[in-house]
Amino acid sequence: MITGPLYPAAHAVARRLEEHFRRSAADPHAARWPAADADAIEALVRAAFWASLQREEGYPPEISLALLPPERAARPLTFASPLPLGPRALARLAPAVQRPGIHLGVWRSGSDMVVWGTTRAIPIYCFVVEVLAPGLLVVKHRVREDSAKFRNVAVFEGEQVKVLAPQGADVAQHPELLKSLVAPELSGSAEDPDDVMLRLAVSMRAHKRGGTLLVVPAGGDAWRESIVRPITYAVEPPFTELSELARDAPEDDPGHAALGRAVDAVAGLTAVDGATLLNDRYELLAFGVKIGRPQGRPRVEQVVVTEPIEGGTAEVVAPVQLAGTRHISAAQFAQDQPDSVALVASQDGRFTIFAWCAREGMVHAHRVESLLL
Repeated sequence: MITGPLYPAAHAVARRLEEHFRRSAADPHAARWPAADADAIEALVRAAFWASLQREEGYPPEISLALLPPERAARPLTFASPLPLGPRALARLAPAVQRPGIHLGVWRSGSDMVVWGTTRAIPIYCFVVEVLAPGLLVVKHRVREDSAKFRNVAVFEGEQVKVLAPQGADVAQHPELLKSLVAPELSGSAEDPDDVMLRLAVSMRAHKRGGTLLVVPAGGDAWRESIVRPITYAVEPPFTELSELARDAPEDDPGHAALGRAVDAVAGLTAVDGATLLNDRYELLAFGVKIGRPQGRPRVEQVVVTEPIEGGTAEVVAPVQLAGTRHISAAQFAQDQPDSVALVASQDGRFTIFAWCAREGMVHAHRVESLLL
C-alpha cells in the first residue's frame, strides 16, 4: 500500500491518528466498518500532500478525501473503473470536486488504495483529509448526524504537524461566548447561537486582510473608556440582523444561508482599518474604531499564550512578541475590559482570541487558527 514518494510527516503521526479514530469508532453512533488503520492513513495523507504540490491548468488542487467504502456512502457517484490513489490522478480530478461538500471516496481494492467515486454525505467519525493549499492539509471528521460541522484532528503544513488536543481550554475561566471557539468539542450543534462566533472567526480569516472584532457586554458602556472618540463609523441604532437570525432562523432557510450572509457582512467590516464592535447579542455597534488605553490604567506587559495542540504548553510573553499593533491593542483592550473579548485575524491566517483570565491574573491569548481550517 505504501508506494511512491514518501512523506515523513504522515508516517510520524499515522499511528497516533489511528488511535484517535479507533477511540472514535467505539462511540455507539460511529460508523460500522473497520476503523482507519495507520497504513491507510499514511497512504491517504501522503497522496493528498503530493497532490497539493501539483498544478492543473495553473491552479493548485483543493480536494477532500474520505476513507469509506462506496456501499456506506449516501447516493455515491461511482466510477466504472476506480482510479489509483496517486497525486497526478487527484490533481486532474480537482477541478470537478473543489466545491464545498464534495468528497472523493477512497477505499481498498485488494492490496491497493483506489478512488472509487464521489459523495456529498459521509457518516460521523469517517476519516477525511482536506487539501487547502500547497503543503497544507487538515484531517477532520464529523461528530454528529444532525450537523454538517467537522472537528479538526490534525493539521499538516509542510514538515510540521499539529495534532489537536481535545478540550484544550478551560472555558470556565472565560466568557461562555467563546466556547465554540476555544473548546469546540463542548459546543452544541452547528445551529446553536454560540456557533455564530465560530462562523465569524472563519469569515474573518477568509477575507485575508486581517482585522479585529471586539465583543462587549450588551447593556453596558464600560467599553467606551477604551475607544478613541470620535467614532467615525458608529452605527445608530445598532444593526440587529445578525442578532435576529441567530435567535430565530427562518423556517424556510434550513441551510441557514441568510445567517451566513449576515455573518459575512459583519466579518467583512473587520477588513476596514480599526476594530469592529459587536455586543454579545450580536448587535453591530460600530466599525473602524481605534482602541485606546484609559487614563490611569496600566499598560499590558504580559500575556499567557496557548494553542490547543498535543504537547503544547502555556507561555508567558510580552504582547509585542505576538505580532504588531493590532495584537497589542487587542491585548490592552482585554486587560482593561475583562468582561469583553477581542478576536484578531492576521493576514497570514493566524487567529488569536484575547480574553481576561482571573485565575492567571492576566490576559490569555488563545491561538486557534488550527481549529478554523
